[in-house]
Amino acid sequence: YNFNHERWMLIAQATRFARVCLEESVKHALRRKTFGKKLIEHPVIRFKIAEMARQVEATQAQLEALTYQMMTMSKEEQNLKLGGDTAMLKVQATKVYEYCARESQQVLGGISYVKGGLGEKVERLGREVRAYAVPGGSEEIMLDLSVRQALKLSQVLKSKM
Repeated sequence: YNFNHERWMLIAQATRFARVCLEESVKHALRRKTFGKKLIEHPVIRFKIAEMARQVEATQAQLEALTYQMMTMSKEEQNLKLGGDTAMLKVQATKVYEYCARESQQVLGGISYVKGGLGEKVERLGREVRAYAVPGGSEEIMLDLSVRQALKLSQVLKSKM
């Protein structure tokens, strides 16, 4: 067997944590006022939120597609076809999580660096983000694996033609 299921778990967690960063950013932007208006009324903040949402939703869609494939393929077919996609999605999910953690710290400002209080979720997620990039294979290893798996799958499919 391979590490696809372990990586799937890390992908799901990283995607959820990225979404929490997004949610906390939206909540804060709706309640915080700067220069006489809510933070959400500033275009740069809306851009940050939109960019986080774009990345989180795209990653979530890929995760759901991968989950469906894992549920419907045999173990043999999964081992042949999903290793590279799983590796690539792990990189995607951890990079999105890292991006959202950083951007939510920008939106929340100083409260995102204090344990406890309104920014405690973002503080903790920001501190732990690298703990998701390395387990199950570092980003560089995962990208290399995805290319090697694609080449392997290509050779197997060519031999069946």
